[in-house]
Amino acid sequence: MPARLRNAVSAALLALACLCLPFGALAAWAAYGLADTGRYVTAMAPLSADPAVREAVVAEVGAGILREAGDRSGHGADAGRLRPFVFDAVRSFTRTEAFRTAWDATNRTVHDAVLRALRDERPGARPVTVDLAPVAARVTHRLARDHPPLAYVPVEHTEVRVLPAREVAGLRKGYHVLDTAAFWLPLATVVLAVAGIAVAACRRRAVTATGLGTALGGALLVLAIAIGRRLTLAGLPDEVHPSAVGAVYDALTATLRTASWLLCALGLTVACTAWLTTRYGPPARHRRARAEPTADPPPKPTRAQA
Repeated sequence: MPARLRNAVSAALLALACLCLPFGALAAWAAYGLADTGRYVTAMAPLSADPAVREAVVAEVGAGILREAGDRSGHGADAGRLRPFVFDAVRSFTRTEAFRTAWDATNRTVHDAVLRALRDERPGARPVTVDLAPVAARVTHRLARDHPPLAYVPVEHTEVRVLPAREVAGLRKGYHVLDTAAFWLPLATVVLAVAGIAVAACRRRAVTATGLGTALGGALLVLAIAIGRRLTLAGLPDEVHPSAVGAVYDALTATLRTASWLLCALGLTVACTAWLTTRYGPPARHRRARAEPTADPPPKPTRAQA
């Protein structure tokens, strides 16, 4: 095969490999990171100490307790008088070890509920809801203990809708696509890169190009994460706390962000190493000369031949 054709085929294969790289990393992160309950709970655990997340929990749980109290008493004024005490009790509860335990348990429950909905093969979709009654019950116990004159506010069910039914069907299809792509895209990336380097007429240049493409793919992932964060916060409704959502987004994408920077560092290291060996290594003609066997020198003429 002519050298020009080999280089063209190599460039096409390497371009496809570098194009598949960021999508493969994104699919693998979603399938093996977000879809794993243990990793998800571990990523979310530090947020129990985040002030913005705590305030969002105070607002959500406190409002649920007040709604329950108003429905049971039939007087909104009673719930209004309880408001400062309820919110103080919830805020105090978020600083305890019991809250951290409840936080991990709630996140595990939410993740399991969402996964069951995404993996459900039955036709039709139902909304995904989570019952916060255990958390609210702990708060009301603390409220009754810290403020004895106040009546105990029983909370049986405080359901929070995690996903509406209209979004479950679309997410279910996307989940199955990501689950398949998480295996095939990284494999295709490796196969295309190896084939592109093997076909190239100058393999050191192909390795340099592969390293630069890997670094570019990692940089694109970093940029995509930043743009995704901005778009996520810009599309929030008014009642949602942007700081809490930003903290959750950063916690969930921490692994992907680290992998993206590692791809940048790895790609630049490979490219620089290949370039330096090409630049300061022995010239190609010298390498070929050393590789080719030297011919025997012609025999000297004897005295009789002379």
